[in-house]
Amino acid sequence: MVFHIVLADDHPIVSSGVRALLEQSPGFRVVAEATSPDELLRVLDATACQLVVTDFNMPGEQAADGLSLLQLIGRRWPALNVVVLTQLANPGVLSNIARLPNVRGVVSKSDAMKELPTAVTAATAGRSYLSASVRKQIESVQGESQDATTALSKREAEVMRLFALGHTVSEIARQLNRSVKTVSSQKVEAMRKLGVKSDLEFYAYAREHGLGA
Repeated sequence: MVFHIVLADDHPIVSSGVRALLEQSPGFRVVAEATSPDELLRVLDATACQLVVTDFNMPGEQAADGLSLLQLIGRRWPALNVVVLTQLANPGVLSNIARLPNVRGVVSKSDAMKELPTAVTAATAGRSYLSASVRKQIESVQGESQDATTALSKREAEVMRLFALGHTVSEIARQLNRSVKTVSSQKVEAMRKLGVKSDLEFYAYAREHGLGA
């Protein structure tokens, strides 16, 4: 049996290399490619496939990337397995990616690319696969990431708890009787200490550690 794969990555060189690597196996055929979340959704609407191999971070027009994209694929095509390529090194985000029911593999671009065919083979057999550095990062969640949470000051922790609950910076400022500038600075500093680089990464971290509880 030949497994039909849709490949998504916004970097042509990466996409070309991944395609060549996968098609070395007679059991894999890349039947379509996409360079953005919007294009990937259009391709999936029009193309029959058994697996998606997609970058985690891709700029889009209307559709979001990251966790939102993976969740959307899971809702629209629940039987479609996904292998995620990423440069992320955030344990909380990686853990949340791996937990999604449609994600069968997570491969770091910093690992040897020979791990990708292994992940794809596992996915087509219904098994899960994490590349070496991804596995190491996820296993560290209960250690290093917890220590990072304790590094927050009391005021930073208050801000991030409210942010995790869905409040905006302006709402937090009013609730804590602080200026918007102060709350914004405390949020930026807290994210730096936690090692997260975006609101999306922070929300994943917050779910992992119960910061909004």
